[in-house]
Amino acid sequence: MEAGTVPEKVTISHRGARYEIGRGKRFFGIWAIGAPESDPVDRWPENRDGWEQAWTRFVALETPDTITEVEAPRGKLTLPRPRLKLPRPKPRPTARPGGSGSAFALAGAGLLGLGVLLGLIGLFPGYIGPQSLASQAEQLVPHVLYLATWAASAVLIVSGGARARTGALLATGLSAVTFGMFFADLGQVISGGASLLGAGLVLSLLGWLACAAGSALALAGVGFGRPDRLGRPGRPRGADAGPLALLGLAAVGTAVTFVPSWDSFTLTQTATGATQTITAGYAFANPGPVIFGDVAVMVAIVVAAVLAALWRPARHGGILLAGATVALAAQAISALVQVSEPATPAMFGISQAQASAAGLTISSGLTPTFWVYCVFVISLLISSAWLLTTPKYPAMPAAAQPPQPGPDDQASQSASGETGDSGDDTQDDEQSSIRM
Repeated sequence: MEAGTVPEKVTISHRGARYEIGRGKRFFGIWAIGAPESDPVDRWPENRDGWEQAWTRFVALETPDTITEVEAPRGKLTLPRPRLKLPRPKPRPTARPGGSGSAFALAGAGLLGLGVLLGLIGLFPGYIGPQSLASQAEQLVPHVLYLATWAASAVLIVSGGARARTGALLATGLSAVTFGMFFADLGQVISGGASLLGAGLVLSLLGWLACAAGSALALAGVGFGRPDRLGRPGRPRGADAGPLALLGLAAVGTAVTFVPSWDSFTLTQTATGATQTITAGYAFANPGPVIFGDVAVMVAIVVAAVLAALWRPARHGGILLAGATVALAAQAISALVQVSEPATPAMFGISQAQASAAGLTISSGLTPTFWVYCVFVISLLISSAWLLTTPKYPAMPAAAQPPQPGPDDQASQSASGETGDSGDDTQDDEQSSIRM
């Protein structure tokens, strides 16, 4: 072979049992293992869509369990050349059974279990005033949903592996949104006086605190020494602009429709047929501490949605969003349970005897804003499902770099006029390189 011949530049990024995938000069391709670099099975354009198409084809040809990442590019050298032997990076510490990461995760699961136990006990004593959560169906249902989700998260964390990540993210999303809801309940006591503070509320707050701490501890445990296991925020793909716009719209819409009144009551005087409609539940009509809790819920909704949209891998963002959506869906279910129960005159400061004497009847319903809220929550659920099913694409391989010629090769290239061609080729490679 002639001196100065530059081999075709190919970078292999992943290899399976029969095929390998990588990047050639201005294309992505799949090669049969052992085949010449100039003879790919198929090739695609050197852009993001091309890489995704190539990867989809590669995983269809290969058995997923056999696919491994290849660190070093391959290339055929025509002449022996001096090469620098670079030190290999030290492997990152991994969380082993019984190690610190596993201990953190198990401790988090234990705190979640303790929080669920405290929450269950807190269902029966007085919550705000003498009434317990168990005696109010519209209050009982959402709290039971919270506790069931935290309990399921604890079981997933104890199971280990990918299930542990799912449990930690699910519990974290739920804990973030329910902070404002529990604080709003405490705000009623702060504004109304300590006499309203019941043992049920104290136990429920302690239960939330234990679950929130357990979620954070479990999240730290499953990512201990390997933060890549949980992923991180990254730049979304252009092809995902439509679904991500839907996610953002759903989050903002949910936060906005969380504020107005949901409950609607119609008072009718049977003797005269006169009616009056009263709405209740406007968030900003409450005392300051309660408003703070409601605003905290709104902020948590938007933050959870933004993190879910940017998180990579996307399925982890979907799990985090699913946990947040559990709390929002529970509020909608609570409103439906409440409207299914008959409204009493006592809600308006009228005794049953006075209402009967005046021929007053009361019917309850839900405002249009509530149904719009439900639509936005369903949109969040759809967005979460989309994130959970988004395919995982590895990073595109960087363009292969040609080996640097030795002193003798440089002299021969200068004599034959090949130095300028080599510089143009390098410039082309730089122009075709794609940043992630």
